[in-house]
Amino acid sequence: MNASRLTAIGLVAAAGLWIASGHFLPHDKAESRVAARAGDAQAKKLFRVAVATTSVVPHSRKLTIAGRTEADKRVTVFARTGGVLTELKVKRGMAVKKGDILAVLSDEAREAQVAQAQAVTTQKRTELDAKRALILNGTLPRLQLVDLEAQLKAAEAGLAAAEAEHDRGVVRAPWSGVVQDVAVEVGQAAFSMAGREIASLVALDPMLAVVEVAERQLAGVKVGAVAEVRLVTGERTSGTVRFVAKTASLTTRTYRVEIEVPNAEGSIPDGITADVLVPLAPVLATRVPRSAVTFSSAGNLGLRVVDANDTVEFVPVGVIEDEQSSMWVTGLPDRSRVIVQGQDFVREGQTVDAVGVPELTAVAK
Repeated sequence: MNASRLTAIGLVAAAGLWIASGHFLPHDKAESRVAARAGDAQAKKLFRVAVATTSVVPHSRKLTIAGRTEADKRVTVFARTGGVLTELKVKRGMAVKKGDILAVLSDEAREAQVAQAQAVTTQKRTELDAKRALILNGTLPRLQLVDLEAQLKAAEAGLAAAEAEHDRGVVRAPWSGVVQDVAVEVGQAAFSMAGREIASLVALDPMLAVVEVAERQLAGVKVGAVAEVRLVTGERTSGTVRFVAKTASLTTRTYRVEIEVPNAEGSIPDGITADVLVPLAPVLATRVPRSAVTFSSAGNLGLRVVDANDTVEFVPVGVIEDEQSSMWVTGLPDRSRVIVQGQDFVREGQTVDAVGVPELTAVAK
């Protein structure tokens, strides 16, 4: 019985001592461990993002507009006199030089008219020379001198008219170009050729690239600027802006712009589709990856950046040029830390774990 009581008293005493140890023994190490665990948990909650430092540089913008090629000059050659078409010296697609003969009409006595006018002119000149001395020494009236000079001038005018009529029988190219079409055949009916179309010519050198520019973009297009031309065939060339219209089209409210492109070999055809890259005035801009551009919670286009405290901020930007893998934007301060990965998973005011990537060095173009 005494042994049982002693055992019970011992167990109660041991339990009391164990309970009392919680109040008297130091426990700051346990609390520090709890605080450390809380800090680790807090650190694990920070979202990790990749950031890149950007720079602002002058950027020469390029305005890309779809257009077409157009021959510099185009003309339809007509017959200016009657007769039968006796010779046709050109065919479609043939290149001609200025002054080359395109067609010849029958003479229709034009040579005889020239010979007659030459004879009359010679007669009047000889008569004037023979009587001039007699008139000057008073043998003949001085009034005859004026009459003879007038007759000579009339004869010379008749000769010039006869020669001009003779020249009209030969149809020549007004300038160098390519024969686009031939509308007549040898032996067509007499006296039907006056005013009749003979052939049409186009000048392919230089070639024009023609585009229509919107009124908001017109201010940046200057005469004399060098523009790049990309043909639908894949060929690329360059030219000079030679004309910027001052009057807008009534239907489209756009302005015609012509780019003169060298085409000595005639390799660029008339009327082919082309993209024209017109240079605009340079502006201060930043190049960023296309994937970094996002929208804010309010729906604004921009970029998410982090400040010195790794807090997320949103910066609205304006896009001035869109390239294949990057964009040129305005509104971004120099040396900004732009989130290039993870920007869609964080929000403004959130603290993040910012990991740097190679600096985005923009190169002015």
